[in-house]
Amino acid sequence: MNKKIFFSIIIPTFNRAAFLETAINSVLNQTYPNFELIIINDGSNDSTKHLIDSYSDIRLSYSYHPNHGVSFSRNKGLAASKGEFIAFLDSDDRWAPEKLKTTMTYIQRYPEINIFHTEEIWYRNGELLPQLSKHKKPTGWVYTKALPLCCIGMSTSVINRSVFDDIGIFDETLEACEDYDFWLRSTNKYEVKLIPEELTIKDGGRSDQLSSKIWGLDRFRIKALEKMLLSEELTKEKYNKTFKTLSEKCRIFALGAEKRGKTKEVEFYRNLPSKYNI
Repeated sequence: MNKKIFFSIIIPTFNRAAFLETAINSVLNQTYPNFELIIINDGSNDSTKHLIDSYSDIRLSYSYHPNHGVSFSRNKGLAASKGEFIAFLDSDDRWAPEKLKTTMTYIQRYPEINIFHTEEIWYRNGELLPQLSKHKKPTGWVYTKALPLCCIGMSTSVINRSVFDDIGIFDETLEACEDYDFWLRSTNKYEVKLIPEELTIKDGGRSDQLSSKIWGLDRFRIKALEKMLLSEELTKEKYNKTFKTLSEKCRIFALGAEKRGKTKEVEFYRNLPSKYNI
């Protein structure tokens, strides 16, 4: 593969003007210039539009819509994109300058692969976070590794457009964990290649992040697991492992609900796995 690869980079953002400039600059300063950058403003009421107006780079496009959530924004970006390969960047993350150039090299080296991702560096309040063994980035056929937790960061990934044509876009009914849902659906059918370089820098641990605002995120992971069990696309081995993960997440969620006095949730999640037991 010697053709010049064109990337579409999608940044969804909601009231992140303080971080968005760094994210945008990390894209515009890439050493590989053949891309478009699509900024999707998900109803921000801060200075995001003023920031965007300060840029004149013709590779950057911008659109605004009332707040509908990150899945809606990513899907809107996908619909507007032109590239063969799609990359996502959260508005509070950033890339190393060689991110796209290195990814292009791997795409050319492994033309049979449709999903690539990189190692990442995490910061919290300006301090480097140690990477736990459970966060070790996977490569190959990684569906079972994607079951316990979201094992691929959206900001690290580059995905061939054909994957979306095949498995569909982001689930807009999920308030959170839409990335977990996407990786389950995609890794069930596609091999993943890890680029073993720290080319993505993530900023976390803030109160404005979705994971800090919503109690019981496993509710959405459980829904994603149910979708996989109902899909009729799993091998028997994958079905059993998916069911085991569902059962464990339901057990833990029910315990948390019990501590909070949420009686209906306790009963519902304790009984849910019985629907799928084989």
